[in-house]
Amino acid sequence: MSAVLLITGGSAGIGAATARAAATHGYSRVILTYRSDAEGAAAVVGDLKRQGVDAFAVKADVANHEDTDRLFNLLRTKAPAPLHLVNNAGVVTPSGSVADLTPDRVAQMFGINVFGLIEMSRQAVQYMRETGLGGHIVNISSIASRLGSANMYIDYAASKGAVDTFTLGLADELAPEGIRVNAIRPGLIETEIHAKGGVPDRLEKIGKTPPLGRPGTADEIADAVMYLLSNRASYVTRSILDVGGGR
Repeated sequence: MSAVLLITGGSAGIGAATARAAATHGYSRVILTYRSDAEGAAAVVGDLKRQGVDAFAVKADVANHEDTDRLFNLLRTKAPAPLHLVNNAGVVTPSGSVADLTPDRVAQMFGINVFGLIEMSRQAVQYMRETGLGGHIVNISSIASRLGSANMYIDYAASKGAVDTFTLGLADELAPEGIRVNAIRPGLIETEIHAKGGVPDRLEKIGKTPPLGRPGTADEIADAVMYLLSNRASYVTRSILDVGGGR
């Protein structure tokens, strides 16, 4: 039975690349969420449908419990299937030091990057148990979680550190049920996140600093996600895979 692939933050960047990769990796159903980029989400869905995939997008803020409830209630109206969840939705705020970390800024950061990811995972596990069909989870973390990102994205790095720890604990909990939980830590990747963080020329400045001498692409992260969700990774859980060019 083909699994349904659910990707949060699937309208652009790594989420969109992962959704598009699904068509060539045996997925017949893909659901992606978006918070504001309806046009981008529609473009991804259109690409998937042209390749014969049953795809649709749901406007949902993972930090909003009503939105996540609505999302999973919608999922329950479809034919049951194993669930593969990619927790990709995340936010980065303008770069700054600890002096710039207002309570509102940090609350927004953790609300989406951590609390939303935890709630999506909780609901996904509940669905997997209800159907009895299981599934797997891949969390998108960041190399920032082990670098710390001082004077730039220190709160973002802290939120991704929480994602790493949650991944380890959840993997331990779910291993007896055959549900694998892993994470990927992307490095410097060519996506819109740098502009959203107020540093649109970041890759021009440091993109060649990783040992491999270049930034990565969203497609390279998507390939890693597809591997971890596939049967080729049947003995891989509780793992955090760095995809950062050696950074």
